Amino acid sequence: MNAPSSMFQDRIDAGLALATHLQHYKNVDGVTLAVPRGGVPVAFPVAKILQLPLEIILSKKIGHPTHKEFAIGAVSLTGQVISPHAFASDEYIKQETINIREQLKASYAQYMGERKPTPLKDKIVIIIDDGVATGYTLLSTIEMIRKEAPKKVVVAVPVASKQAAQKLSEVADEFVCAWIPSRFHSVGEFYEDFTQVSDEEVIKMLNPHPPPAGGGNEE
Repeated sequence: MNAPSSMFQDRIDAGLALATHLQHYKNVDGVTLAVPRGGVPVAFPVAKILQLPLEIILSKKIGHPTHKEFAIGAVSLTGQVISPHAFASDEYIKQETINIREQLKASYAQYMGERKPTPLKDKIVIIIDDGVATGYTLLSTIEMIRKEAPKKVVVAVPVASKQAAQKLSEVADEFVCAWIPSRFHSVGEFYEDFTQVSDEEVIKMLNPHPPPAGGGNEE
């Protein structure tokens, strides 16, 4: 797609640019799933413009038992993907899955409060992040989401490397990207402001209308 005239000002600006490429999904039976934390301020204006619910997709890698930084799989709140070459015992994978899922449940409650995830069956699912360098994390996310039988899986990002764009285009039903630069080193280089997003900012965007303090009517 055509490159913007300059870098994105910030993630909100990137989301506004991305939304122009997603107008055909306005008011569909779907949901936007942001990858926290950086994907949330990108997805926020997209969800608003498309008039779709905004939620988050949480996942975390399972590290190899002796080399934790080496991923042998990934776990989400509802799914799991394990490499066929994991070289780890079933018991280890089972226990790691339980531990990781507990962490994800705590994170989900922190961000979403008491809101329950929307069932994805027969929905158009739009996964949004602030950019993608390799695409490996999103590939496992797509695989887990497909287990919930959505109607369509769309991956949408403001910027991506050529390699990641190619991989994701092959796996997602549709890959939407506002900018695929000829040279790519990191996602942050395409933003004027790439400040880390705080938990408080994420919570505010995901819960724009919090209940009144006390939860009851004042006399």
